[in-house]
Amino acid sequence: MTFDRGSRRLARSVLFIALSAVGFGAHAAESDNAGSSDKLLLTGGVSELEGAAGGGLTPWAVIGGYGTRDQIGGNAFYTRVNVGDYHLDDGGVLIGIHDRVELSYARQRFDTEDVGAALGLGRGFAFSQDVFGVKVRVAGEAVLDADSAMPQISVGLQYKKNDQSDILALIGAKSDHGTDFYVSATKLCLAHSLLLNGTLRLTKANQIGILGFGGDRHDNYQPQLELSGAYLLSRKVAIGAEYRMKPDNLGIAHEDDWYDLFIAYAPAKHVSLTLAYADLGSIVVPDRQRGLYASLQVGF
Repeated sequence: MTFDRGSRRLARSVLFIALSAVGFGAHAAESDNAGSSDKLLLTGGVSELEGAAGGGLTPWAVIGGYGTRDQIGGNAFYTRVNVGDYHLDDGGVLIGIHDRVELSYARQRFDTEDVGAALGLGRGFAFSQDVFGVKVRVAGEAVLDADSAMPQISVGLQYKKNDQSDILALIGAKSDHGTDFYVSATKLCLAHSLLLNGTLRLTKANQIGILGFGGDRHDNYQPQLELSGAYLLSRKVAIGAEYRMKPDNLGIAHEDDWYDLFIAYAPAKHVSLTLAYADLGSIVVPDRQRGLYASLQVGF
């Protein structure tokens, strides 16, 4: 994989922000009340497609891993999504620092199967993408308590680099790399066993970057809403749903919003399994892409 000068410059900027965020998180952790109890099961979320802690499709404001304010936590994950004409293999890691800062990385491989063959790309042709993420908790607490009903609020960015620049240019994408910016708000009401999350994302990504960034129809940042809700059936099991708006930048095909219905099971803090029914709409071909999403996460 090669990076042009602009990509290297932006990658250095992402690294600078990450290191600055680590410093901010360490300073903020010193001023927080120490000795907080370990996080509850599933309150750190699972790993979403781009590597951040959250639901399967969208980041939450929570910081990944089970580290508390004076600890460091981390997760590693593997996700497989099988839909009608494609499949996605996705794996990555994250580090949560003092429950304040999250650094993440994900590698995505989107296999076009028979669609790639029909388009002359060859069966099994794949788009691969690297995603580097930074998230910082800036206010609030995720778990509802007597002191404050304010949700936990975090800001983040995800820098993405696709490896198929020539093909992306042919389909009308303006770039093979881009950066998403987002703000998330999350609240867990234990009395009602209910978690709610809202994320507002600024993005140019086509199909989360798998088909590049910007296009012949639009090449500007657009705000996209992402929503998640989960109900805790028990300490170890949660069910829920997600919705993710998508921009529509490319003239070759309309891009639909994404949905899923999921169940997450955490037999212990070190392991969680998520299964979902996902509807990804049409992706280049007119048929709706529906199928199974499965993700395994291990961490500390």
